[in-house]
Amino acid sequence: MTRLADTSWPTAGDLAAAGAVLVVPVGATEQHGPHLPLTTDTDIAVAVAEAAADLDPRLVVAPAVAYGSSGEHEGFAGTLSIGQEATESLLVELVRSAGHTFAHVVLACTHGGNAGPLGRAVDRLAGEGRPVTAWWPRWEGDLHAGRTETSVMLAIAPQRVRPDRAEAGDGRPADQLLPLLRTAGVRAVSPNGVLGDPRGASVEEGRELMRSAAADLAALVAGVRRRPVGQEVAP
Repeated sequence: MTRLADTSWPTAGDLAAAGAVLVVPVGATEQHGPHLPLTTDTDIAVAVAEAAADLDPRLVVAPAVAYGSSGEHEGFAGTLSIGQEATESLLVELVRSAGHTFAHVVLACTHGGNAGPLGRAVDRLAGEGRPVTAWWPRWEGDLHAGRTETSVMLAIAPQRVRPDRAEAGDGRPADQLLPLLRTAGVRAVSPNGVLGDPRGASVEEGRELMRSAAADLAALVAGVRRRPVGQEVAP
């Protein structure tokens, strides 16, 4: 597994010349209920990218983007959001810069609040002819700080999870919750910040979710490596 943070510039150039694809984990710093750390989204994005890199030696993991669009979590201590416009601009400039070295960049995102700015960034970059692809885990489950994310965190960083503090939040389905979150934010529907129920989360479930996500990301990277320049896809 290769981390860009561990390489020198000549090594980075050699990796790029050999056809390496740069994967940028895109997360957030925001509340995840009383039982998960504020960096949950970033931790998961990094863990999936590194697990995929273990499957593909020509996948290079960049340092993570640890801040994103988290305005819906305002009102919870510790949430740090840079907003949609700044997130979009950050991703655009980052990919433009990375393109001087790597032939393709994959933005591996695990924070749903980044969907809008990430999609717009990819559209802008694709319009400029820059090889970029967005990736999201294909996980089903509750929306935020529930069983899915708690299981994954138990698998990748169990020492950072507080199961004794895990409690259910608003468990309504996404089609009912999302309009409310956009207009009023998470605090208006869930005082503890949880959208779902983390109780019942397990290490075994988390490991399986990680395996499937890493394999999916590695397969995508292998696909974009074979794709002719100009045939890019948006999320």
